[in-house]
This record gives sequence, structure tokens and C-alpha cells, in this order.
Amino acid sequence: MYRMLEKNAASSVEKAINSLEWGKIKDMKFEEPPNPNMGDLATSVAFQLAGQLKKSPVEIAQKIKDVMQVKAPFQRVESTGPYLNFYLDYEIFSKMVLELVKEDYGSLESKGEKVILEHTSANPNGPLHIGHIRNAIIGDSLARVLRAVGYQVETQYYVNDMGRQIAMIVWGLQNLDYDLDSDEKGDVEIGKLYFQVNQALKENPEIKNQVSSILKIYEEENQPELESMFKGVVKQCLEGVEDTSQRLHITHDRFVWESQFVRDGTVEKILENLKDYTTQNDVLYLDLTRYGIEKELILTRSDGTSLYTTRDLAYHLQKSEQSDVVVDVLGSDHKLAIDQLKVALDLLEGKSPDVIFYEFITLPEGSMSTRKGVFISVDQLMDEAFRRAMQELKDRRPELSESLSYEIAEIIGIGAIRYFIARLSPEKHLVFKWDEALSFERGCASIQYAHARACKLLEKAGKLDSSQVEMDDLDFQDLDTLEIDLLKTIAKFSSIIENSAQDLRVHPIAQYALEIAGAFNKFYKSVPVIGSEKELLRLLLVDKSRITIRNCLNLLGIEAPVSM
Repeated sequence: MYRMLEKNAASSVEKAINSLEWGKIKDMKFEEPPNPNMGDLATSVAFQLAGQLKKSPVEIAQKIKDVMQVKAPFQRVESTGPYLNFYLDYEIFSKMVLELVKEDYGSLESKGEKVILEHTSANPNGPLHIGHIRNAIIGDSLARVLRAVGYQVETQYYVNDMGRQIAMIVWGLQNLDYDLDSDEKGDVEIGKLYFQVNQALKENPEIKNQVSSILKIYEEENQPELESMFKGVVKQCLEGVEDTSQRLHITHDRFVWESQFVRDGTVEKILENLKDYTTQNDVLYLDLTRYGIEKELILTRSDGTSLYTTRDLAYHLQKSEQSDVVVDVLGSDHKLAIDQLKVALDLLEGKSPDVIFYEFITLPEGSMSTRKGVFISVDQLMDEAFRRAMQELKDRRPELSESLSYEIAEIIGIGAIRYFIARLSPEKHLVFKWDEALSFERGCASIQYAHARACKLLEKAGKLDSSQVEMDDLDFQDLDTLEIDLLKTIAKFSSIIENSAQDLRVHPIAQYALEIAGAFNKFYKSVPVIGSEKELLRLLLVDKSRITIRNCLNLLGIEAPVSM
């Protein structure tokens, strides 16, 4: 709704400027004043005009104010120094907000464009660990935000089934006495075998050549037995990864296996199309110095086999052909690789991807490694979150049945994890700490609690059918300051979503969730609802708050419990 308010105010300013014959203004900026006494919306357009008019911003703002006529829901405009401050008519504004918020609040019209968003794409050599979780949660949350603003979004997981790590696991199956048919999750079993192969490599470096031989035979000869072993390893690992992801409320629309680009000839075609730009020495490479990149892009190994980067180039061309927008979520260590990839894509006339780079999560003890076996798996993380949530519920709600406690604890635990990751800008490094991530005194649990409070209050009041409420019958006069603050916070939701989608960032959604929950909790604690003179109006406000909090949490992949 704030977008509408800005357009409304901009229209009034433009008409005033036209009446003064001062020309046109592009990209008029608005902001929320730091103090409510300074209005509800402000613009510094006078600064934009000062240069061309050779007048002081204060004089310009005053003259615009003198000739301006505001439109509802604005009541008046004042000039404060160089700023124009707009004041809302809260009766009209409040009615507009309550009428605007429906069950699908936050969902915008279709844009008619398709986005392919790749995220997670962890190597299938073990279970997902907390080093992967930031990619998965950012990617899934961003997909939800992009869908909300009207994009058709397809999420993809790029499966590295031709990588050296998989060849190492296949070597382990051939040479180590290891049985994968145990009762443990497939990804856990694969991870244990991968660790054992790495230990064997330390003792006998000659194994490295044997692994290289397996990889070469798999790519060039495509032996059915070897193909079956590679596919079997990857599928077993992915089954475990999918189980973990689903518990975290993350799904992928499509899994794309990199081997398809070798098998269907796409990689060979790309090498042919790039032959005028490549150089063959010990390896085939693309010299990028003319593009300001010192490190060359190697396309094939010395034995002629393709590299991950070559197959990734083929994958990006496919995404380019099948969508209007390509989005990748990648660790910050991929920045050089993406710069190299973008040059090659440009030469092949493919779309350049929009990339969200994130800094890694580390443990207090240091970095994580599947190869070294130093990590906390996402399964372990979720189990610990659940355990802590159960303990908290036993302390706070001992009367709850065991089944209901299990249900609520799972919702709280998963929410705590997702919110802890989503709340920070991806550019910020994150040290994972149990107590901070799973604190139930602040963060996600407090947001979920606000939703549960709203549900409980509405249940206590009896059935409320907001569609049957006549707004003209409600008393909007003399609204409490906390009611106005809550209404203004609710009104921000759509513009927060739009900005997040435009910037490809999800942390503003998480920050807004805390803001709307805080505004509701203040209202809940201080403003009487049931039995008050404004009971119906305030129940309606509670219901619209419930919808906004729920829909906001849904964008973060977090459930909104009706009881806590």
C-alpha cells in the first residue's frame, strides 16, 4: 500500500511543480519520517530541483507547499526546512488498510515472466550440513518472494554426478569392504564411505590416479556397469537430501543432472562454438585477460575430459533458453568462477545470471568439511532444535498433550533455524552458535507467538467473518497511537516484498516479520479489544494482523502456529 501512497503524493508534487513551470522530476524519492510528528511520508524533492533552479531547497519546498493540493488519504502537507511532509487522514487510511488486507495479502499480479532459480546444489557425497543450509534457505525463501510478486518460478537443483567426489565413492565401493545397504539414511552412508576413501587417499596417494581413471572411463566410454554405480551412489544420496530438505520445508521443482550435457553432446557443441576463442596447450582454455580477468577458464583436463565449469556453462545455456531470468545462489568463493562464466556465456549469446553471493557459516571451532568429517548435519540441527523446543514447551505449557507438544515443537524448531539464517544479509559472515540460533526469547518464536496470540484472541471472541463487516458502521475516530502504528506497519507489507524481490534479498522480509510482530504485541498488551467500545474494529485489526504475520512467515518457509 505504501507504493500507492507514494504515487499519490508524487502526483500532487508533480502537479504543483508543473503549476510553477519548473519542469519535470524523475525518480522522486520518499521516506518515512523518523518522528510521527513530522508526518507519515516525506520527500526531499527540493534538493533535486535546487541545482537547476538556483534556489535554496528550503525556499523551493515552501513554494511547492503553497500551491500543492493533496488527495485522500492525505489530509495536509507541510514544509519543514527542505522537506515536504505529508500527513494522513487516519480515518480514511485505516479503512483503506482494513479493506485491502485479504487472505492472499502480499500476492501481486502476474508478471508473465519465468525465473529459473538454482539453489542448494550440494555435491551428493554426504548429508546436507549447516555449511549448505544458508544456500538452501536463502534460495527457497527467495523463490517464495519472487512468486509473491508475480513471477513464474522454477527451482532447480544442479546434480554434480560426474564430479571427482562421486568417482572417489565409486572407487570405495570397488575397493573397500563397505556395505551401503544399512538402515541409516542413504546420504549418511555415502558420507561415511566418502570419509573412508579420503582416509585411504592419505595413506596411499596412488589411489588418486585410479580415481582419475574411473572418471575418464565413465565420461568417455559410458560403460553400463559403471554408469549404474555412479547413478546409484547419487540417487541414494539425493533421497536422503530430499528427506532432509522437506523437513526444512524446502522442495525443488526439478533436479538437473550434469551428465546429460556430456551424454547429449551439448558440451562438445559448446567447445566447438568457442574454438575461435580457445587455446590448446596441456589443457584447453579460454584466455580472459582481454576481459580484465587474469585467470584463464579451463574447459578440458589434459586427458580430454570435461570439467565442472564446462558442464556448468552448458547448464547455464539451458537455463538461459528456458527462462526470462536466471538466478543463482552461490557461496562467495564462486565469484571468480561466475565472472569467467559470464564472459563465456556472452560469447555464446546466453543470458547472464543474477547471482546472490553469501558468506559461509562456520562453527566456533572453525570451518566445516565433508572430506574431513567436521560438520553438523542439518538432520542433527533439526533434531536439536526440536529437542530444545520440546523442553521449552514442557516448562511453559506442561498441560499440553504429548502429540500437540510434538507438533508445536517441530514448528518452532524448524522456524528458529530458518529465521536465524534468513534474518542476516547474505554478505555477512555467520558463526553458528546453538544458543543464539535456538533462543526462544527473541527471533522467530516471538513472531510465531504473536500469530498464536491473535488466533487465541479471535477464538475467544467467537467467529469473525470480516467479509460481512460494513466499514462505514465502524468508529474510526480517535484511534489509539498503537492502533495507528500497527495499521501503518501492516500497510508496508507489499512494498517490503516488492523491494526484496527487486534486490534479490530475503533478510528485509525477516526484519519486517519482527517489526509487524512487535507492533502487534504492543497493541495486544496495551489496547483493550473484547468488551471495548471499538471491539469489532479492533477484532478486525487483530485478524488483519494475523493474516499479515502468517503470510510474511510463509515467505520465509515458516509455519504460523495457532497455539504455542
